[in-house]
Amino acid sequence: MNSLAEPRKWEKLFWPILASALLLALWHCSVVWTATKIFPSPRDVERGLAELLRHHVLWNDIGDSLRRVSVGFGTAALIGIPLGLVLGWYPAANQVVNPVMQILRPISPIAWIPIAIILFGVGDRAAMFLIFLGAFFPIVVACINGVSNVPSVFRRAGRNFGLTPVQLLAKVVFPAALPQILVGLRIALGIAWLVVVAAEMIAVDSGLGYLVIDSRNSGKRYDLVVAAILLIGVIGLLLDFGFRRLEKLRSVRWGFRNES
Repeated sequence: MNSLAEPRKWEKLFWPILASALLLALWHCSVVWTATKIFPSPRDVERGLAELLRHHVLWNDIGDSLRRVSVGFGTAALIGIPLGLVLGWYPAANQVVNPVMQILRPISPIAWIPIAIILFGVGDRAAMFLIFLGAFFPIVVACINGVSNVPSVFRRAGRNFGLTPVQLLAKVVFPAALPQILVGLRIALGIAWLVVVAAEMIAVDSGLGYLVIDSRNSGKRYDLVVAAILLIGVIGLLLDFGFRRLEKLRSVRWGFRNES
């Protein structure tokens, strides 16, 4: 039995709103108290957002960032999930590939920016390549661990029913590993969203990351800088919320956990 009381529905909405309101109040009071002429107040940021909307800039930048993340993250998932399943299914193959993965995995995608520009030039392909690198390894590792952690009794049961190795992997092992794979996908999506912002500051001329650096360089518009930063955080929150909802679907929750 869970010792912690489940929060009521109104509490799930009330407390985050209260925390956000207190943060805005603290932000406003800090700007007033310090009398700074550089850092914008919440009202300045609101006017900056309205200006971006009037000039039809904001939605284009949001769309460009989401498009790059969709392509880079989607490609990483399409390649990483099957590869991770195969490596988890065949431990001998994993032992061969694992040293190379462990060398490449800790390298920050940002460190690949010069190489990405050499390979793809300044543009979308360089940014998508960096996003792919950031998302690929967490997805592969999550799939390998998910398959490795599936209880052997599941595999034996599948074999007893006459399933072929391919059917066993697709119909038993993959669904059982899916909860852990989704956690890896969620982590990879967060990394992809981080990487796209950094890549857009250097390798492209649109997107929210570009909006941050361009607003800083073009007249030191820190109201637009903070507005873009807040939008990056809000969109990241929405993406994470979407994956959390996906993890709670009944069809992917059964996994291999024992409910107590």
